[in-house]
Formats: sequence, C-alpha cells, structure tokens
Amino acid sequence: MSLTLGTGPFSGKSGGTFNFDTSVLKPHTLYFEDSPKRVRVVFNGETVADSRRMKLLHETGLLPVYYFPEADVRAELLEPTDHTTRCPFKGDASYWSVRAGDRIAENAAWSYPEPLEDAPPLAGYIAFYWDKMDAWYEEDEEVTVHPRDPYHRIDVLDSSRHVRISVNGELVAETRRPKILFETSLPPRYYIPPEDVRRELLVPSDSSSECPYKGVASYWSVEAGGETAKDLVWSYPEARRDAQKVEGLLCFFNERVDLEVDGEKQERPKTQWSE
Repeated sequence: MSLTLGTGPFSGKSGGTFNFDTSVLKPHTLYFEDSPKRVRVVFNGETVADSRRMKLLHETGLLPVYYFPEADVRAELLEPTDHTTRCPFKGDASYWSVRAGDRIAENAAWSYPEPLEDAPPLAGYIAFYWDKMDAWYEEDEEVTVHPRDPYHRIDVLDSSRHVRISVNGELVAETRRPKILFETSLPPRYYIPPEDVRRELLVPSDSSSECPYKGVASYWSVEAGGETAKDLVWSYPEARRDAQKVEGLLCFFNERVDLEVDGEKQERPKTQWSE
C-alpha cells in the first residue's frame, strides 16, 4: 500500500503508467532512504536500539523495514548465532538473538555485512523482526504492526453518493451518506452508518485485525441469500487519528460483495482479500 505494495509504482502490479520504457527497471526494486524520525525498539523492558539516524528499506512486495546504524544498537544485548539466510537481491544475512533479562528472542536481528554490489549500502546497519520485539516507538508514539510508510496516505471524505451493497443477491446496506476512505494503493472503502445497514443479517465474529494507520478492527459475517459470508464487514470502534471520521461505521469488502455507486455496478477489485 505504498511504493512497493498494492498498486504502488514499484509493486510489480502498478496501477498507473510511466512516461518511459519500464523494462529499464529491475523487476525487484530496492529503495533505501533516510528517515527523519527518532525510532526505538524495546524488548523485555530494555531499549535495544534508539536512533535519530534511521534508514528505511522499501522492497517490491514487502512492507518497509527500519534499519538502525550499528552504533545505535546496544551490542551487549545481542548474541551472534550460526543462522544465515541469502537474499538474491541483498546478499547473505548474519543474525543475532536478543537477550534481555530472563527472555531471549532467537534470531531476531540481522544485517548484511557484505551486501551484493548492486544492493543498497546496507553494511553497518541492523534490522529487527517487528513481531519478535515487544514495542516500537516513532518519536514518543508507539507504533504497531509495521513502520508507518511515508508514502502511505489516508483521506476520509464525506459523500452524498448513493451506495447499495448486496450479498448473495440480497440487499444488505443502502445509504446516501457514506464516508469514503481513500488509502494509497487500495480500493476506495465505503463506510456506512450502522442505521443504514440491515444489522439483523450481521453475525459477530471473533476475528480482528490491526492497521498502524486506522486501529484495531472488529468483524461480522453476513447471513444473506441462504449463505454465510464470513468476516465480510468490519468497523473500527476506536479509530486512530488518521481514521477518526470512520469510527463506529461499517464497511464491506468491495472484493466480495455486489456494490452499486450512483446506480453503476462496480467491478470487484483484485486484492489480497479477494475470494
């Protein structure tokens, strides 16, 4: 959902066109850039790394990854391991486990001491597996799921479009007051007031997901047309700053419903959430 994901320009599935022959581009793109943010990573109550000189690596098909200068990582908390991996685009990676107090995160940090010649200048930097650490901070705000991408944007706009949503041939929602969430490299999402949804067709689900930009989502399945469509609807009961205008509203996966906007049936987009 940025430069290298979704329909981003270097994702491999770009939603736009360039004004040059794209065959000059490598099919797998790496972009290594400075980040102006102070970033900290914490494990078992210890700050493992703290830097104001961060780098961010963007790579085709992958989420961005923070890289810390070696000097900004607490070397006494790292234990070298025999584990190695090879990336055909970056080179051979060496690994460390992170030990803090009575806990250890195995092979949680890595670096490329001798990156490939045509790779970015990764030598001298260390990265950490996001989920193996306890907490990440950009400045003094905790960040979850993955780094916030500087090329990712969310706009929530009030709209008077006439939106109708059907599931298995049965009308489930209809509104003329949606809020439309436009998010980088993703289909527009139509958030609908609960009063405009046939909530008797919704079945609460135990599923949840988390987005670093929007928050933690709750889900519902839909029973319509004699069938059950699992986890088709979601809402953010406590939306984060970028998405506060859609807090408490209901949204359906465009990929899995029949969506009409102003009387025109919309094509189902192809994304990771498609059936």
